[in-house]
Amino acid sequence: MDFKQHFLYQTDYQHWANDILFNALDRLNEEARHSSQKLFFGSIHDSVDHLAFFYRKWFARLKGESHSPSYAGTEQQNWRDLKNSMRQDLREMQRWLERQPESFFDNRLNYLRTLSHEEKGVWVRDALTHIFTYAALERGHISAIGSVLGAPFPDMGYYTYRLEMGEHLENMRRLDDKAGD
Repeated sequence: MDFKQHFLYQTDYQHWANDILFNALDRLNEEARHSSQKLFFGSIHDSVDHLAFFYRKWFARLKGESHSPSYAGTEQQNWRDLKNSMRQDLREMQRWLERQPESFFDNRLNYLRTLSHEEKGVWVRDALTHIFTYAALERGHISAIGSVLGAPFPDMGYYTYRLEMGEHLENMRRLDDKAGD
């Protein structure tokens, strides 16, 4: 598997894992999602909002565009709007990555650091790995606090995602075989 295909799988996994997390957090009331917790960004809502900001910031960097210099606080106040915005932004990133040639993933990415404004360079594949591993870390923090507040503890593991996708593909093959009979 080449880097491009690997990162397209990883982007799809982000959608899946975010939706698993959202399904668990939807069981909490608005007050619980906004309550102050031992999370870097305070509440579950604000932590998810920051994760959405993080995706947008790095997507802008991948495209060579500037982005707001730092997270200034909650951008999406409405839970449903936040989830939908995050889904749309991630799908846009996925579609954009699909249009990139394989050689793109071997390029260097130059960007300005958020706080110091220092110019940095990193391989695109390392930037994407950072995006996806940071998101997994944040989802873990958020889901742990959500479970303390009464949400179910979601299984967001990549292995679980691959098993579910494999089962889905197998079911599609069976339907195609039956349709061909």
